[in-house]
Amino acid sequence: MEEIEVKFLDIDSDSLIKKLEESGAKKIFEKLYKRRVFDYPDWRLDKNHSWLRLRDEGDQITLAFKKRVKPGQKGENDQSMQESEITVSDFEQTTDILLNIGLIEKSYQENKRIRYILNDIEFDIDSWPQIPTYLEIEAESWEKIEEAIKSLGLNSEDKKIFSTTQVYENYKMNLNDYQKVTFQEMVLK
Repeated sequence: MEEIEVKFLDIDSDSLIKKLEESGAKKIFEKLYKRRVFDYPDWRLDKNHSWLRLRDEGDQITLAFKKRVKPGQKGENDQSMQESEITVSDFEQTTDILLNIGLIEKSYQENKRIRYILNDIEFDIDSWPQIPTYLEIEAESWEKIEEAIKSLGLNSEDKKIFSTTQVYENYKMNLNDYQKVTFQEMVLK
């Protein structure tokens, strides 16, 4: 299934939250996400611009396959993202299953997310270690995305169709160089 989302980098989260609340958006949650990213030992997923992500969202745990569709050149937007996701019951047991079938843990990552919803559009304010906070807008159609961009007074030309790895690259950091990415520490591989 196509994941329809865009990012706006280096946002002022206080003014954005004010705009969202003034527009009637409802704050759904504020959470710390924990994730593990997996690949095969020969990095075949990475070579195919894809990855397997296990994420603990606090109230649910999801396992997702994600793939960049028609990746852009360095610093350029991708065409879109493909995502298949299921809910699993246990973060550690799912990790054990994935490791036991021969996958390797590529990295462990944490980020903070504040989610607002307005008219079935998700607005996520994402904070990751050592980079500026960014906005992610996800909707059921590209038309809804453009509607959300306009409602916030953002410039559509500034939108990025990026993975988090590409966001880090924008700030001259290679997320794939790190085994552990948390607010307490960044551990190189």
